[in-house]
Amino acid sequence: MSSELLNENKDLRRRLTAVLANARHNDERMRRFHEQELQLLSTSGLIDLLRHVLVGHRQVFGLENVTLLLVDPEYELRRLLDELGCNDSFPELQFVESGNDLAAFFGTSQLPKLGGFHPEQHATLFHFGSMPASVAILPLLRQRRLIGSLNLGSQQEGRFISGSATDFLERLGAVVAIGLENAVNHERLKHIGLIDALTGVHNRRYFDRRLIEEVERVQRTGQPLACLFFDVDHFKRVNDTYGHQVGDRVLQEVASRIKAQLRLSDALGRYGGEEFSALLVQTNPEQAMDIAERIRVAIAAEPFRLGGEHNLRITLSVGMAVLTPEDCAGDLQPCAERLLAKADEAVYQAKQGGRNRVVRSESSGMGLIPGE
Repeated sequence: MSSELLNENKDLRRRLTAVLANARHNDERMRRFHEQELQLLSTSGLIDLLRHVLVGHRQVFGLENVTLLLVDPEYELRRLLDELGCNDSFPELQFVESGNDLAAFFGTSQLPKLGGFHPEQHATLFHFGSMPASVAILPLLRQRRLIGSLNLGSQQEGRFISGSATDFLERLGAVVAIGLENAVNHERLKHIGLIDALTGVHNRRYFDRRLIEEVERVQRTGQPLACLFFDVDHFKRVNDTYGHQVGDRVLQEVASRIKAQLRLSDALGRYGGEEFSALLVQTNPEQAMDIAERIRVAIAAEPFRLGGEHNLRITLSVGMAVLTPEDCAGDLQPCAERLLAKADEAVYQAKQGGRNRVVRSESSGMGLIPGE
């Protein structure tokens, strides 16, 4: 065989080896993508989905940057994350109130944008971590509506080239958008089941669940947890005199005024009837008494203007108890029950003491603030 034929044979073998290697690489990439796709479509919780998108994609596809931009005009997504206690858990996640700039970026084609990194175009999308060398910006679309973008960045300049692998990336963007929609709808359903329909604050089911979580936090962090119980004074008299519609409006206004005095990290629930309860995280007795008194004054100081002749003076009796790490060694449920029992006993003492006052449970060093 001539040397020319030998060289040609070697060249063909090299090409075949390269083709086979590329095929194996593509097969492996598709396998990993298929696994990610199944995880995204089977994940119902919003937190797990965000982890898969922001952490999983970076690890599985060997990327240095993965960020997510979501259009959230009504602050719904941010409120959901607040309720889940993790609004600051994903620095790679950001929100915009309008999708107009994003829509202009993608243009009428609404296709992925691949190419080199240009700060004037991409810096706001890659706000977290080091700046990449090449990027792929994927539109997230549901019912032809742009809901955000998934932003992939690599330190390799040629990793993302304009016009390459767009079918794969289009599919990835579609799967992420579907996963996000499913997760948000799932959280909406859970949220509805944990909200009191009349007052718009959480219900007892949510409060009891949150209480266990916060008691566990006390054991883990060593920071105290305060519990406030509120009972609307003479509420039966309001119902009997003015009717249940006015009574409902009183409860709505009470919930609104209490909530206005609490922090985002605190939890407020309607415990039943005219009773409300609040958990004040990482709050010592002195701070809790100050908050409780501010709430009592906020209710008592201004009459409830309910229209017509129904401008009512409403007051609250408030009981307060604090759980410290020393109080909650052992199982979570008994610790939670003891805290509730102390706050409940304190609100009963406030009632017995003349109403419109704050009483601190004896275990926290009994104190009383009477109404004016």
